[in-house]
Amino acid sequence: MFADRAKIFIKSGKGGDGHVSFRRELFVPDGGPDGGDGGRGGDIIFEVDKGLNTLYDFRHVRKYVAENGEEGGKRRCHGANGKDLVIKVPEGTVVYDAESGKVITDMSRGNDREVILKGGRGGLGNMNFATPTMQAPKYAQPGQPSQELWVYLELKVIADVGLIGFPNVGKSTFLSRVTNARPKIANYHFTTLTPNLGVVDLEGGGFVIADIPGLIEGASQGVGLGHEFLRHIERTKVLIHIIDGAGVEGRDPVEDIRAINGELEAYNPDLMKRPQVIAANKMDTLPEEDREEMVQLIREEYGTDIPIFPISAATGDGVKELLYYVRDLLKTVDPEPIVFEKEFEYTVNSNANLPYTVEHTGDHEYTVEGPRIEKMLGYTNLDTERGFAFFQQFLKTSGILDDLEAAGIEEGDTVRMYGLAFDYYKE
Repeated sequence: MFADRAKIFIKSGKGGDGHVSFRRELFVPDGGPDGGDGGRGGDIIFEVDKGLNTLYDFRHVRKYVAENGEEGGKRRCHGANGKDLVIKVPEGTVVYDAESGKVITDMSRGNDREVILKGGRGGLGNMNFATPTMQAPKYAQPGQPSQELWVYLELKVIADVGLIGFPNVGKSTFLSRVTNARPKIANYHFTTLTPNLGVVDLEGGGFVIADIPGLIEGASQGVGLGHEFLRHIERTKVLIHIIDGAGVEGRDPVEDIRAINGELEAYNPDLMKRPQVIAANKMDTLPEEDREEMVQLIREEYGTDIPIFPISAATGDGVKELLYYVRDLLKTVDPEPIVFEKEFEYTVNSNANLPYTVEHTGDHEYTVEGPRIEKMLGYTNLDTERGFAFFQQFLKTSGILDDLEAAGIEEGDTVRMYGLAFDYYKE
């Protein structure tokens, strides 16, 4: 079965933690901090592979995790960076955030490689935090956390023109006649499962055409393989609606047009704004006098808004006129490719990555220090009720209260932070 949609889990690498260590060398009794920085975590990168045309491989592997960065070491040693993970996808793949449904990226039209999730930065070792007043910092920065997402992948074929219509109306035969594509052709009463692409070569310039697998009523509600097929129409600029003009299969051509257009509008109303051409196929099987009558029936239903071309994909009658008309029609539409704009951005709380330490520094006294505490105190006015409430919430959500309790703090004990002192009382 054709696979053009998949749900996968992706996760970048965590940054390696910075290291806490001090020089311990002969004749250097009070060596300074020499803890090295952690390595960067690996990125998750999506890359177009022109040799792929389905998302089938993602049915078997659903979890993709990049390598973590290594922890920093003694003597200012930098931890190794984690390896990036490159995920190959077919051109035309759109990546969505599974939770919100927003577009993360569209891998088409020159966007051949994109970093989707960045690996965490490596944490700074304690050698970076030495100051004139803090010459022996006992803390290092933890590596930045990894980023992770569940994403949907959808393959939407890239073509200028889409062939639409019910199964067995002659779309595959038409495509094989006008392009070098060689789809399987037979008198099937079910639909082709794979969209077929071909290039129409005409004097003065051609275009790319796609045989969108045959639709059925209810496709816009997901009946059958409706959604899987309808999404391929979204990139096309002109639609050729092929019908069985002779009613060989006992179908009503006028009713078929109405039904297919109803499915297009229900799935995405914008599709009905695309220029459309009706190709009444299999007209070679009708007597000459009946051909014009069939065209007139269609014209009475749809007026002159949609041009109608009586053709025979089997013999080639009327096909050239149709192709040149479509080529000229393409010149009137926006030449810019249809690309799905980015809607989703992964956000990271950078403050959460700053280090701090909690120490029992005396009888009933605890000291909390580090860049995260300094930064928070720098933008918080503790003299206001609102500021002090934020400060208390910060201690709780950042895990500092949990660390104090793990260190053995009791009610009434004192907590010191950069010249400030507070008494601890459990809520």
